[in-house]
Amino acid sequence: MQKLEGQTFNVVQDNIEKLKGLFPEVFTENKIDIDKLRLALGENVEKERERYEFTWNGKTEAIQLAQKQTTGTLRPCKEESVNWDTTQNLYFEGDNLEVLRILQNSYRNKVKMIYIDPPYNTGKDFVYKDDFFDNVKSYKERMDENYKSNADTNGRYHTDWLNMIYPRMKMAKNLLKDDGILVVHIDENEVNNLTHILNEIFGEENYLGSIVWDKLNPKGDSTAVAIQHESILCYSKNKSEFVQSGGIKRKKPNALKMLKKADELFRKLGSEYVPDELTKLSRKYDIPTSILSQYKTEYNLENINSEFLNWLKKQENLSGGEAAYSKIDEYGQVFQPVSMAWPNNKKAPDDYFIPLIHPITRKECPVPEKGWRNPSQTMKKLLENKEIIFGADETTQPRRKYLLKNNLLENVPSVISYGASDDNFFKKIGLSFDNPKPYKLAMQLISSVTKDDDIVLDFFSGSATTAHAVMALNAEEGSNRKFFLVQLPEPINDKTYAFKEGFRNICELGRERIKRSAKEISNQLTTRDNIGVDLGFKTFKLDETNLKVWDEESLSIEKNLLDLVEPLKEGRTQEDVVYEILLKYGIDLTVPIEEKIIAGKTVFSVGLGYLLICLERELTLVHIEEMAKQQPARIVFYDEGFKDDAVRTNAQQILKRYGVDDIRVI
Repeated sequence: MQKLEGQTFNVVQDNIEKLKGLFPEVFTENKIDIDKLRLALGENVEKERERYEFTWNGKTEAIQLAQKQTTGTLRPCKEESVNWDTTQNLYFEGDNLEVLRILQNSYRNKVKMIYIDPPYNTGKDFVYKDDFFDNVKSYKERMDENYKSNADTNGRYHTDWLNMIYPRMKMAKNLLKDDGILVVHIDENEVNNLTHILNEIFGEENYLGSIVWDKLNPKGDSTAVAIQHESILCYSKNKSEFVQSGGIKRKKPNALKMLKKADELFRKLGSEYVPDELTKLSRKYDIPTSILSQYKTEYNLENINSEFLNWLKKQENLSGGEAAYSKIDEYGQVFQPVSMAWPNNKKAPDDYFIPLIHPITRKECPVPEKGWRNPSQTMKKLLENKEIIFGADETTQPRRKYLLKNNLLENVPSVISYGASDDNFFKKIGLSFDNPKPYKLAMQLISSVTKDDDIVLDFFSGSATTAHAVMALNAEEGSNRKFFLVQLPEPINDKTYAFKEGFRNICELGRERIKRSAKEISNQLTTRDNIGVDLGFKTFKLDETNLKVWDEESLSIEKNLLDLVEPLKEGRTQEDVVYEILLKYGIDLTVPIEEKIIAGKTVFSVGLGYLLICLERELTLVHIEEMAKQQPARIVFYDEGFKDDAVRTNAQQILKRYGVDDIRVI
């Protein structure tokens, strides 16, 4: 039987194994020979003492913090959760550095989008103070220190912020999928430093760009430029993988409204229609429209297009990409005509010069001077799909019909103007926050890079805007994105409205915002829609390990021997241990867990029997065989849970006879 490892993912060992796979020759007695590594890398090693780099006091310790393992755990808190048995969303309360560390086993390479709004270091917000030796054990003890603001009079004002942000970004990257993306809100105080850090951690080649968020509300500073924007930095984990998966594209904001309007106009063909002009005349001269309509011209496609164009001109915030789709065809489809001429300077291949035959005159239409944009097979397909527009006769060069329904996405622009706040919404639900991100802006950004079932992680959760945005987006699209939030239980100022309402820390307030937002979303959904939208969340709280045997430091041999008799810490439950085992094993925290009684012993069946966990004592061979008959892929016991050594020895043989090879003890 194998001991279950009590610590989280070993980043350093993982890097060593990767290096060993690339350069096995640089290892001597399982140690890296730096001189051999330099030789293997050839001319790619920097030898000059003066070099381009970004550094500060404490950077080495910050890097080491990102590599450190922990025995900390996340304890389930059902009473502060919603829809525990069915939800896929997670809310973690605790120091985000440690939570990110603990999540490494279960969620490494699984998160599609990390969307965060970290402290801006304005001189008023706090900066986390980390403990290199044991962040979990001391994080509660150091709460008051953690929440002190990082005043700009501090001699290491920027340094403290850099030491806070670096290890968190380093660990966050490990959680991203290869096609994942990091999106970070930041203002002018630390945008330059953050860019340097992200270039180092993610690589400049993975920089996707910076979005300027124009908040339409300049700061009232009479001594300098009045800043009215923030930056949103975007980095992919692997740019080629990210682009291949769809990149960063947003839905044309007004596209669906345009399609709906076109459908409304098109439906009037073949039905009685009284133009607006006749309605006005009817009211002015008190003549029934039925009489006036006798004098109207026939309502046709030309009328539709004219009315559609007039409607478009009246629309506000219509982008150029949307305004180009200004026509409706005979099938009611919104489109724009586009040239099909070869776009390059060089002449196209011969296959790109085959003429198109006009459908009415049956004569050849003129071919562009350098050829068509597409080969003959593609042109044939476009013809079959009726996506080519011909003129009145063959003298006009045909054009391609770009349908709006097939081009609902556009590149996210480098400037987003969004000045609306959520103040009215918060008044409606009776909550108050300081400077929350607008949830509809968050929806835009999340929808531009994620799809159904993707995980969106926010480890500076604050007001829980990300959760609200994900739920609203899922309700709007019928999708199933999941949100994972992490937040330190920062105390709420006793002078605030939230404190008077009974909230004592930002986690309590954030969870309540999720609940009330979910209620508002639910009220807008039909009964059928409500079934598919996940409006719940599971709460977990950061704590030290549940097991005495996994404590990081041993101070007493006598105490350690007693711990073997009762390994569970006081106040901890078997369910606490079950979730800790999931985290150490690397299993999703939302996997279904069923508590069963097998041969009189309590057994937790994880993932429909994939893993069995039995934390009972005095186990006999009868108990073992009954559990083995369930045929799990994995099984976990207490190391001292067997009745005697003979049972322990024979248990392994019985389990293997039933095909159970992964047998662990704690």
